[in-house]
Amino acid sequence: QVQLVESGGGLVQPGGSLRLSCAASGSIFSINAMGWYRQAPGKQRELVAAITSGGSTNYADSVKGRFTISRDNAKNTVYLQMNSLKPEDTAVYYCNAKVVPSTVLSEYNYWGQGTQVTVSS
Repeated sequence: QVQLVESGGGLVQPGGSLRLSCAASGSIFSINAMGWYRQAPGKQRELVAAITSGGSTNYADSVKGRFTISRDNAKNTVYLQMNSLKPEDTAVYYCNAKVVPSTVLSEYNYWGQGTQVTVSS
């Protein structure tokens, strides 16, 4: 089994920073793309940022220049550094990983449980 465990959410004032982490564990052969999505109340889940195993990244226009995604392949961990946070960044943030389990050798899509980020004064 493969699990994604997120950490780092919380309450922050506008203009502040938070760093999210997501560690994948279990019987993993390899991890391809990893990413962060978010879902605000009453809205659809949207892609925030993604990173390939080679380090190529892409970002939603709304977070470009403020958020940075990175990963540590040795630790099977992806990070999201969020700076200059705005109230509209308030949402539940979900980690996503496209994992090839060692037991199956086919790619599967896995999700974390979600972590709340609230930006408010």
